[in-house]
Amino acid sequence: MIELIGIEKHYRLKNGGRKVVLDNIDAVFPKGRNIGILGLNGSGKSTMIRIIGGAERPNAGRVKKTVSVSWPLGFAPSFSGSLTGTENLRFVARIYDHDIDEVTEFVRDFAELGRYMDEPINTYSSGMRAKLAFGLSMAMDFQVYLIDETLSVGDAAFQAKSKRVFEERAARSSLIVASHHISVMQDYCHAAGVLHDGKFTMFDDLESANEFYTDYIAERAA
Repeated sequence: MIELIGIEKHYRLKNGGRKVVLDNIDAVFPKGRNIGILGLNGSGKSTMIRIIGGAERPNAGRVKKTVSVSWPLGFAPSFSGSLTGTENLRFVARIYDHDIDEVTEFVRDFAELGRYMDEPINTYSSGMRAKLAFGLSMAMDFQVYLIDETLSVGDAAFQAKSKRVFEERAARSSLIVASHHISVMQDYCHAAGVLHDGKFTMFDDLESANEFYTDYIAERAA
């Protein structure tokens, strides 16, 4: 289970003010349930995902976790640009207490980077980094996977392979999916919450969440 307790997050503005992104949020993400985070661009979805994953700290509140949680899929988890792809894999595998050789072998085969696995990360394109990061995510068995907007990495053939492997992992893990489109969640999520004006309103099903979200968008446009 993942529980957010009184989570607050704000950013300082150049004019001396501050922008509140998450305002005293309480939420529970039960183990075994796939939950969506639905919200407009700029609503704080990525911030919430990073806080859940531990990549960013809230200004107030805390996150309770009784499960292992991935970094957002496709996001490079603190890769060091001066180290090679292989060296980065070994470093991350050590931190997460996974078998180094198994992780390295899986990613070498999966990411299709060839000789670039032994080149520094700072020579990689953004697509190559995404392939390495996604492969590393799939090499580790997390109990909860975080998805921020998309699973699309690489060309059509690589995306098809990624989807097959991801669905194998998703069959035994839970998902938290952030997006501004309900369609991204329909294949995987059981329920969703809507992030709006710094608040997070949870619903028991996708239909109710989308109805609330659609009404919210209409009110803002009026």
